[in-house]
This record gives sequence, C-alpha cells and structure tokens, in this order.
Amino acid sequence: MEITGLINEVREQVKEWRRQGLTVGLVPTMGYLHEGHKSLIDRAVTENDKVVVSDFVNPIQFGANEDLATYPRDIEADKRLCEQAGADLIFHPEAEEMYAPDFSTYVEMQKVSEGLCGKTRPTHFRGVCTVVCKLFHIVMPDKAYFGQKDAQQLAVIRRMVRDLDMDIEIVGCPIIREEDGLAKSSRNTYLSEEERKAALVLSKAVFHGEDRMKKGERDADTVLTAMKELIETEPLAKIDYVEMVNADSMEPLAKAEGRVLVAMAVYIGTTRLIDNFIMEV
Repeated sequence: MEITGLINEVREQVKEWRRQGLTVGLVPTMGYLHEGHKSLIDRAVTENDKVVVSDFVNPIQFGANEDLATYPRDIEADKRLCEQAGADLIFHPEAEEMYAPDFSTYVEMQKVSEGLCGKTRPTHFRGVCTVVCKLFHIVMPDKAYFGQKDAQQLAVIRRMVRDLDMDIEIVGCPIIREEDGLAKSSRNTYLSEEERKAALVLSKAVFHGEDRMKKGERDADTVLTAMKELIETEPLAKIDYVEMVNADSMEPLAKAEGRVLVAMAVYIGTTRLIDNFIMEV
C-alpha cells in the first residue's frame, strides 16, 4: 500500500491502473478511521481491482464555530487499518494541496441539502459537494462508497452525481454500530464516560421508532413524538432535530410512504451526534 499527499501522484497511479484495465473504487473519509470506515473499504476491495482511500479533514465543510481544530486525527492508525483492509493507496493531502490561496469555485445544491443538518450547518454541504467533486475528478473512480449513518450526505452526493452526469456508481453501506448500539463515529471520542452512556439514547430512539413503524405506524408525528420523548428522558441530551423525510429528496413527510428516512441530530453535552434508519413502506 502507498500513501501520497500529491494530486499528480494519485492521477499518475490511477492512469497506470487504467492502462492495465483495472477498476478503481474510492472511499472518501476525513480520517480517524474506525470499523464503520473499514466496512466501506472492505466492500470496495471486494468490488474493485484497486481501492483509493482519501484521508482529508476538509476545512470548507466546517462552520465558523465547529470542531475543525479539534477534529481527531491519527494517520498512523489510519494507515494500519487501510493496509489490513486491503486498500492500495491513501490520498492524504494538506489543505493547501486541495485549495489554492485564491480558491473560489464551489458546488452548490438546493433542496436536498437544505433540511436536516443543512438547517443548522448552512455551508456544510457546499463544502462536502465541493471536496467530493474534486476527489471524483482526481481519482476518476468507477465506484465510490459512503455510509448510511450520514444519510443526508449520501442523498446529496447521489443527487450531485445525477445532476452533473458523473459516470460514477455511488454505493451506500449500512451503519456500523458498537455492541451496545451506538453508531460508530469519529466524534464519539469527544464523549466523557458519562456522556458515552448518555449517547445510547440515540440508538434507543432509532430502534424504538423503527419498531413502531414495523408494527404498522405510519403517522410521522406519532413516530417522531415517541422518539423525542425517549430522547428527552436523558438529561445530557439536547435535540437538534428528529424528522421523517423522503430518503432521496429529503422532503418532509406527514405520513410514511415510499423510501422513508427517519433521522436525528442530538447534542450530548457539546458533542453533536447523528443517527437514523431507512425503511421501505
């Protein structure tokens, strides 16, 4: 496995693979890799001849008061995980490699990016779309892999690929959870021992809402109220949102029908965590 921080080196390597007739998969990450990321790499390795993992904390998707400076980083551990999973190349650039001092071109999206996380993080998806678009142009993958935990991000990327006619297959992969149910996240490292226990209220609410719908409940208010009431039993939890939307368009639903996403963002102390479930109705 190789690692580089240079765009030109990635392009040259991919060109060589293409000359050999090999397929290429891309797993975009912000590093500090865990089992959730590994599941994406594992799948990419099974479906492609060569796999590139990008490991880049993207500054333009963080708001002014967000955790860019403190976002966890450990490139040595990331290299070990990627090598164990069978990745072929890690792209680990500095911000200066990705963004020139006078960088001024962004990928904007409407509607799909405006609800849920987009309400409280209004510039977030502009940063996500821009960096992913750049990665797609750098790597030119056949397939790219994203986790369902970031369900809105997955929908945004799929819409960008569709709208801009990018010849890339977007593969969504299931949420990976700890044994006690908490969704794997790099931000879990921010949690104190007490907060870590409190954070279980997210997955409990997800499982509760999912169970209500499996038993036939279709009214959004009924499902969401039950989930919110459960979350509010935890003193350390503060709800950002709990919503039911169409899983592709992100449009709010009053009644569950079609492909449904029930998603939440909840602060545990000062740490903002997300979780969700998707159900075909």
